[in-house]
Amino acid sequence: MPRGRPSPKLAITVDSDVHARVVAAAADEGVSVSAWMTAAARRSLLVRDGLRAVSEWEKEHGAFSDAEIEAARRRVADEVVATAHTRSA
Repeated sequence: MPRGRPSPKLAITVDSDVHARVVAAAADEGVSVSAWMTAAARRSLLVRDGLRAVSEWEKEHGAFSDAEIEAARRRVADEVVATAHTRSA
């Protein structure tokens, strides 16, 4: 009988080209395929929640301007670069 809180299991089927890339990505990052897939799912869910929040905000306040969208893109790009530097340090 399992102890603690064992993680739930999923059985999934993926295209062969995706499988090979996931296995390679997990190996490159030094994590298991399960850990890599969990992190990918978390990122996807975070993006989904963020897009939903933006949609709700825009319904109440109106669409973001082009300048606001460009400022957001720059901020995200800066954070991605900062994160990449932190991980490589």
